[in-house]
Amino acid sequence: MIAGVIAVVLLLGVAAYACGGGTDYGAGFWDLTAGGAERGERPRRLIDHAMAPVWEVNNVWLIFVLVIMWTGFPAFFQRVFVSMWLPLALAALGTVLRGAGFALRKPVRRLAGRRLYGAMFAVASLLTPFFLGAAAGGVASGRVTSTTTASTDAWANPTSLLFGLLAIAATASLGAVFLAADARRFAAPDLDGYFRRRALGALAALAVLAVITLVVTHGDAPHVWHGLTHGVGLFFVVVAAVCTAATGLLLTRPSGAWSRVTAVAAVASAVLAWGMAQRPYLVPTSLTVAEGAGAHTTLRWLGLVILVALVLVVPAVALLYWLDTHGELEGLTEADLRSAGTGDEA
Repeated sequence: MIAGVIAVVLLLGVAAYACGGGTDYGAGFWDLTAGGAERGERPRRLIDHAMAPVWEVNNVWLIFVLVIMWTGFPAFFQRVFVSMWLPLALAALGTVLRGAGFALRKPVRRLAGRRLYGAMFAVASLLTPFFLGAAAGGVASGRVTSTTTASTDAWANPTSLLFGLLAIAATASLGAVFLAADARRFAAPDLDGYFRRRALGALAALAVLAVITLVVTHGDAPHVWHGLTHGVGLFFVVVAAVCTAATGLLLTRPSGAWSRVTAVAAVASAVLAWGMAQRPYLVPTSLTVAEGAGAHTTLRWLGLVILVALVLVVPAVALLYWLDTHGELEGLTEADLRSAGTGDEA
């Protein structure tokens, strides 16, 4: 019983990271495709301004997921990291390079340096979600068994490649939706339309890839396909489809404030559909939740730690997101500093 509860918490953590971290990865995707220095200057400035208050906090969910995997399901953790060490190592490297590029590209004065760090940030924002999605696809297709060695077949297969592309499309759509909302908040109607058009394109790509993935999993990941087309998994698939359509409809209007809610709901529902489709397995069809769980005592203590962490972290993160989306975390401008200095002298 407790193993099942912790497995659900693990899935919710993956969904939280897909939505929170995915929005930041999506912003990096649009940074990469913004164009040259002159054409892409305004979109990139908006991306920098929008990401600055929250880009680091989203990695909290990644740490949360890794701790639960390692502590609560050690056999699962071992299988995944032995067979998927290469894509996961590349994803970890991408996370580090992405953070370094974002942090260093603004203070660097030379144009060549800014371009280098900007490219590092943008390319890593594309590759990191792809490799994370590819690893998830290897798990979903049941290729992570106790006898699986580190090989390209574990993650370079049809399901893994489609999961990787789905991750890119999902993060791109989230990033564009949130950037359009930020453009409205900063009174930049041209950028509002700019990012709404890109969000609609990303949603269309996401829908097409989702249909292709469903067809491919029929033969490549039959257990997951069955779960996605029946029961609770099908319910979340329908919710994801409805939320995707609602997001597209809301994006046709400049005042589509609810598009952020429906976009997040679509991505979260897709992740939950995948998790529910795998039941009762961590790795279809070779490792169940009960078989992969740690000792009962460990699970009880882990459950207590999770409860304390959620009570402390979730309200704080929710408050941070609320403050950010309501414009309460705006940085000081040169005008603010000058006016403050004038007041001190007076």
